[in-house]
Amino acid sequence: MNATVTASGISLTPINRSDQATPQNETMRTLIPIFLVTIIAQVGLAGNVVVLWLLGFRMRRNAISVYILNLAGADFLLLCCQIALSLFVLKDYFQSVPISLPSFFNPVFNFAYITSMSFLSTISTERCLSVLWPIWYRCHRPRHMSAVMCALLWVLSLLLIILERIYCDFLFSHLYEVWCKVFDFITAGWLIFLCVLLSVSSLALVTRLLCGSQRVQPTRLYVTVLLTVLVFLLCGLPWGICWFLMFWIKSHSDESSHLVNKVAFVLSCVNSCANPIIYFLVGSFRQRWRKRRQTLKLVLQRALQDTPEGDEHGGRPPQETLEMSGRILAS
Repeated sequence: MNATVTASGISLTPINRSDQATPQNETMRTLIPIFLVTIIAQVGLAGNVVVLWLLGFRMRRNAISVYILNLAGADFLLLCCQIALSLFVLKDYFQSVPISLPSFFNPVFNFAYITSMSFLSTISTERCLSVLWPIWYRCHRPRHMSAVMCALLWVLSLLLIILERIYCDFLFSHLYEVWCKVFDFITAGWLIFLCVLLSVSSLALVTRLLCGSQRVQPTRLYVTVLLTVLVFLLCGLPWGICWFLMFWIKSHSDESSHLVNKVAFVLSCVNSCANPIIYFLVGSFRQRWRKRRQTLKLVLQRALQDTPEGDEHGGRPPQETLEMSGRILAS
């Protein structure tokens, strides 16, 4: 017997051991991605919990840290859904009892993915605006814009998922089937818009930082944002593409399509786990851990630092500051 567990419309079919007609390699192709997701997601959960704890209770929040806090929350929710899916598949396989996921699972999974992508696109766009129009960004940006934008993105993503699920799962007449396709198109259009916005703003940011006559000195925050965007384009975006193709290209399922879906599922897990690792790697880069104890709080603060490397100690490198102080005292 084959039992199918779906997440966001993508089937992951665990193969029952009593089915003698199923090749052993097909069983491994099903279980290996599930085991990988189960292991990787636990690491990501721990990392995102640390970020949520530090930004939520241990650090003073600013414009960018509010977005990072909400991004960590969306990634945490996404990883919880992936672990739940993996546990359902493993339980169904080893206990030989067909199991279907609760009806709310797919909407929550899609909601977390859309919200995470929305926050990342907003972060990249804000960083691009701060580089292209620095005076406006510093003087005329609304004070509570980050909190308002985060609330709007949560509500918008939730509204899209609720409307889509109502017309696609609970209402079955011909008229509602048309509205189901309409809301599917709206959701797909929103994802495409976010992807274009993310790509264009990141490209403009890189161009301004590395090219042109008035190049801006990169900070750790810009490095953090660019690495996060790069990881999403490599690992997070394939899942959205598979989701879109699965719904709108009605082709017959074959072995290669199932393999691509499983690889994209694992990559989406890697993407949600990578963000805390990026924060702590960027924050600890070129720091002397032996001479001074570096806590996770200080490392995260440094990763979100929006001043050039030489301005960490009041606008000048430490050695230059000491030499200037000595000359002033000598005179």
